[in-house]
Amino acid sequence: MRQIFLDTETTGLDPNQGHRIIEIAAVEMINRQITKNQFHVYINPEREIDEAAQEVHGLTLDFLADKPLFENIVEDFINFVTDSELIIHNAPFDIGFLNMELGRIKKNTVDTFVAEITDSLKMARDLRPGQRNNLDALCRVYDVDNSKRNLHGALLDSLLLSEVYIGMTRGQEAFEIDFSDSQFIGKDLNKDVLSKLKPLMAKQEEVDLHLSYLKKIKL
Repeated sequence: MRQIFLDTETTGLDPNQGHRIIEIAAVEMINRQITKNQFHVYINPEREIDEAAQEVHGLTLDFLADKPLFENIVEDFINFVTDSELIIHNAPFDIGFLNMELGRIKKNTVDTFVAEITDSLKMARDLRPGQRNNLDALCRVYDVDNSKRNLHGALLDSLLLSEVYIGMTRGQEAFEIDFSDSQFIGKDLNKDVLSKLKPLMAKQEEVDLHLSYLKKIKL
């Protein structure tokens, strides 16, 4: 399954108070490798940006004035995330804003397009209960270089999150052996290789020691 790491920037904290999305970024990961396939847009929110929010991301209404409206980019966004696992740090925040924007133009909610939504903040809290688990803290824990993160930016934060996620899930990589070579498959075993294998029998004293050990542990 494709994994998509997503982040948004907004005019404020609460979509129920009329705040809007002003930036969306999403990066694709396949087989634990980030691809060159990315989605990144700035959006004209058609409203003022809270001063506190502007201090976080540095985006101004003047900069966004000539950017497209959400309704103009929505189809590209939906096409990009469809059938993927969406991984978001503090997912309820971003999903709340996305669903608000989708609802304004009579579109279905995000969960109807994607296969799964994963909250990486919840993952981090399960792994590190009682500790700071914001993105900066996790970058320090998992040795991810966040030196360019002077301001919050959706694209940079999505890329940083993908690296943090690799660190958080490092123990989940499967150890797999490639048996595609026909010499290791059933009737096609390479006879030349097998003919060179010699059985190594245990010496009697080794057998006796093993039996003695089994008696001691009462097996």
